[in-house]
Amino acid sequence: MSSERQARGLGMGLSALLGEAARPEAPVAAGGVREIEIARIRPNPNQPRIRFDEESIQELADSIAERGVLQPILLRPEGQDAYQIIAGERRWRAAQKAQLHTIPAIVREGIDEATTAELALIENIQREDLNAIEEAEAYRQLINRYGHGQEQVGKLVHKSRSHVANLLRLLDLPEYVKQSLLQGDISMGHARAVAAAPDPAELTREIVAKGLSVRQAEARARRAKQGPKELVLTAERKVDADLVALERQLGDMLGLKVEVTHKGAGGTVVLTYRSLDQLDLICQRLSGEPI
Repeated sequence: MSSERQARGLGMGLSALLGEAARPEAPVAAGGVREIEIARIRPNPNQPRIRFDEESIQELADSIAERGVLQPILLRPEGQDAYQIIAGERRWRAAQKAQLHTIPAIVREGIDEATTAELALIENIQREDLNAIEEAEAYRQLINRYGHGQEQVGKLVHKSRSHVANLLRLLDLPEYVKQSLLQGDISMGHARAVAAAPDPAELTREIVAKGLSVRQAEARARRAKQGPKELVLTAERKVDADLVALERQLGDMLGLKVEVTHKGAGGTVVLTYRSLDQLDLICQRLSGEPI
């Protein structure tokens, strides 16, 4: 399958594979979903997630024990009488904790290992389940393994090219900084702030030790890079800097271009999207509905 053909097919999202069952509230076509024994299911060895939050999985397991699995997982046949997960490993792990013997699943024939790996990357990114480092690694895999450019990756996962580029830059940070981000000791905003510092690892240690906010980290990065005398800002420039920081934080969270305009006591927030699929993702994230 050519890179162009893969991009067109995968760009339709997992809903193209899941059909209407991609939304738990939608009716499922007869025969589309079936119960598969959990013991016959294997995880995807190319799963992009590095860490699984056990507390989060336990919460999901408690929900599954009470209400069942609301959304089927996606599988492909693997060998004789076995299956490999394409999407839904968290639900599979949680179902085991809930002591279920079977789980609702959709089985798709004819999906090869490469496409399975790529779909797993895209599914995790679209669901916002990944840490920033894991997401950046997923983007790098899509670029290096499948030959996609940053613009194409952005279209596949319905995020802006600048968001993809910003995350990829995180992979150039020192190992200590990346591990701190991976473990949740610092946020993506912190990581972007320390990237501008002469010694990112030293500033990261200060952030962790003192519990610095993103704006405090940005101020320390500027101080270390420019010197105190150059940091005398007028009130207007400080407001502008705060708005830029806010735009970056919102952009990082949504994966979109965000513009904030503030006048007097109010203002506007503008989100830029390029497709109806991207708009749909924005609505779901803002409403808290499952993607």
